[in-house]
Amino acid sequence: MKKLTKIKDLQMMADVIREDTIAALTEAKSGHSGGPLGMADIFTALYFNILKHNPKKPCWEGRDRLVLSNGHICPILYSTMANAGYFPKEELFTLRKLGTRLQGHPHREALPGLETTSGPLGSGLSQASGMAYGLRLDKKKNIVFCLCSDGEQNEGNHWEAVLFAAKNKLSNLIAITDRNYIQIDGNTEEIMPLDPLDQKYKAFNWNVEVIDGHDFRQILHVLKKARNNKGKPLMIIANTIPGKGVEYMENDYRWHGSPPGTVTTERTPPKDEQTDVALEEIHAHEAEERGDWYLEHLRLRPIHTMKRKQK
Repeated sequence: MKKLTKIKDLQMMADVIREDTIAALTEAKSGHSGGPLGMADIFTALYFNILKHNPKKPCWEGRDRLVLSNGHICPILYSTMANAGYFPKEELFTLRKLGTRLQGHPHREALPGLETTSGPLGSGLSQASGMAYGLRLDKKKNIVFCLCSDGEQNEGNHWEAVLFAAKNKLSNLIAITDRNYIQIDGNTEEIMPLDPLDQKYKAFNWNVEVIDGHDFRQILHVLKKARNNKGKPLMIIANTIPGKGVEYMENDYRWHGSPPGTVTTERTPPKDEQTDVALEEIHAHEAEERGDWYLEHLRLRPIHTMKRKQK
């Protein structure tokens, strides 16, 4: 897999991954839109620049581990993995369908490249902490990355893991919080206030970084620096926009658990036009920034432009 080092290449890849996610969700007629679109830039930076991994050898012992605690945003994980070469992109059209490897929550026994199976929110940091502790006991230098939502930090077991990781000084554990301020019922600060979140983690004896989760320069700088994290676990709080790239979805909690074509608000196009509008907006951003020729340069092709095999 080719590593992407140029910001413009990473931006283009992130937009293609967003397009693929929209197409997969539309085909599935169920699933989450807001969180996946908001985390596209983080996933792109991880899989195409930061992580040590090998799509051809998913169980390579030297790989970094990635745990997705908020497994409901897995459409963005699957779209990223497909573009990285873990499986054919056409398989994204099987998202959430009977018999698929691309289940509504990641299932590690179904798809090579997944480290954990998710389900109950708040559990991922415990899994990641156990991995990091085990790797250290085995004197391995692998890094464990754990992606968490802000809403799941309502859960007590998340904070038990925070205590465990701090007590054991798990400097090989890098957690990333998707700080988008939404959960399924509304704004996080109205349901269970978390701010000042950075101060909470500092009080629990973690190292803390706060970044713009859509600024690749900030993302890459902090993630590269994280490889030399010392003495404590590290929490990166990434401020993101849920629904990023699709104007009618941005910052609206009603898109937290809904695919295109299922929500009607004063901001949305008609339901039967929502997918096309979303894809056009994302593609227009690609063309405005770099031109359609750049897709060909990177040999990228969004799945909604690909002809599907007849069954």
